[in-house]
Amino acid sequence: MKSLGPCIVSVMIKNIESKYQQSVLGEDLIPCSMDPLTGFYRSGCCDTGPDDQGSHTVCVVLTEEFLTFSRTAGNDLSTPMPEWGFPGLKPGDRWCLCAARWQEALQAGVAPSVLLEATNAASLEYVDLDDLRAHSISI
Repeated sequence: MKSLGPCIVSVMIKNIESKYQQSVLGEDLIPCSMDPLTGFYRSGCCDTGPDDQGSHTVCVVLTEEFLTFSRTAGNDLSTPMPEWGFPGLKPGDRWCLCAARWQEALQAGVAPSVLLEATNAASLEYVDLDDLRAHSISI
């Protein structure tokens, strides 16, 4: 994925503290996915703020194994929901996942790969950096 530069879109939309715009590596957060468009604020970035109670902050590359796990855990990410503008996700898509759900998947042995540069530092309230590093891939 070609870097689009740091994630600043949400700063223009919401008054979010700058600490939420840093990656887990302490650098400017880069976009996770523009297609499908992801992020709590649908900015393409795993940015967060006071409205994001689920902390959609971990940028992952989805797998069939994880999508099945998520569906059985009550969050079907595969089925399109056009009425909400949601295309449905497939293996290989990048997505800003709730940090707690990534932690659950880790404990179940089905955690998807993580893009550290696009994973928000706010996720460290829920997950351990060493665990994220162990599942990281390069972009």
